[in-house]
Amino acid sequence: MNILDIRVMKGPNYWSIRRHKLVVMKLDIEELEDLPTNKIAGFSERLEKVFPSMYSHECSEGHAGGFFKRVKEGTWMGHVVEHLALEIQTLAGMDCGFGRTRSTGQHGVYNVVFNYMEEKVGFYAARAAVRIADALVKNIHYDLSEDIQRMREIREDDRLGPSTGSIVDEAIKRKIPWIRLNKHSLVQLGYGKNQHRIQATVASTTSSIAVEVACDKEETKNLLEAASIPVPRGRVVYDEEDLDTAVKRIGYPIVLKPVGGNHGRGATINVQNWEEAKEALALAKRVSRGVIVEKFITGYDYRLLVVNYKFIAGAKRTPALVTGDGVHSSTAHRNCKQ
Repeated sequence: MNILDIRVMKGPNYWSIRRHKLVVMKLDIEELEDLPTNKIAGFSERLEKVFPSMYSHECSEGHAGGFFKRVKEGTWMGHVVEHLALEIQTLAGMDCGFGRTRSTGQHGVYNVVFNYMEEKVGFYAARAAVRIADALVKNIHYDLSEDIQRMREIREDDRLGPSTGSIVDEAIKRKIPWIRLNKHSLVQLGYGKNQHRIQATVASTTSSIAVEVACDKEETKNLLEAASIPVPRGRVVYDEEDLDTAVKRIGYPIVLKPVGGNHGRGATINVQNWEEAKEALALAKRVSRGVIVEKFITGYDYRLLVVNYKFIAGAKRTPALVTGDGVHSSTAHRNCKQ
């Protein structure tokens, strides 16, 4: 098989008015045009063995197992590639379920269309699906884990951060057009004189001094303390001598974190002794020259969202974990439909 072209749709398009994020791959299936799936020995069995979760693909049959039925009865490889592209994205944690495969009118050439959550992952899924289909046809072992892991990595590198993503999701609900302006989280909402730009929780309406204060943890803490809001005891240190003085004053357990930084980079919590403290200081200084040393306070960690001076939402932050029952293994339920 030969990929002739890959494009992405980012708005209402020929293939769907409602589904705006689509990959359109022009695929030449070459000699497989004369070999529908029911004429390829063992193809159906191999597909079901490698992708048992594709049983949930209803396809045009309208019921679970519908796609497997189509494969057994005979369908063309472009159609199989479409479903593979959807399934591997779902296995990588991006639930995708819309697809179409249509002939271009040229012998053996099809437009394979499927939706995506992250653009670069969609491109990757298109090429990977062709490789997987080719391996299934030739009965060659194919390691899916590498593709799945790579798509997860691409997603983490490329997707919008949680704050920016939430704002964009709300803009979409309100039918506000948006454009991503760089590979990070700089986004434009609206057009012309009504446009605004955001990046994480900073907007074009945010004052410079507010950003400066928020980026300095020590200054932020001082302002909170001046407003009679309880804050942990602590001080800024620059070297091990300062650290020793701070530890004697505050006492263990302590927290060390960069004065400037975010996303928990360089932070170490529940430090219990001098050796751990020195290691934590070295880690924090990779991010910021000044390091805050504070008393470690046990309890719950909350992230609060305030919009236009109003409290909107709160989230309890807990480490990722899985609670087992001692009997069953963890499985993911997938529901991809054509």
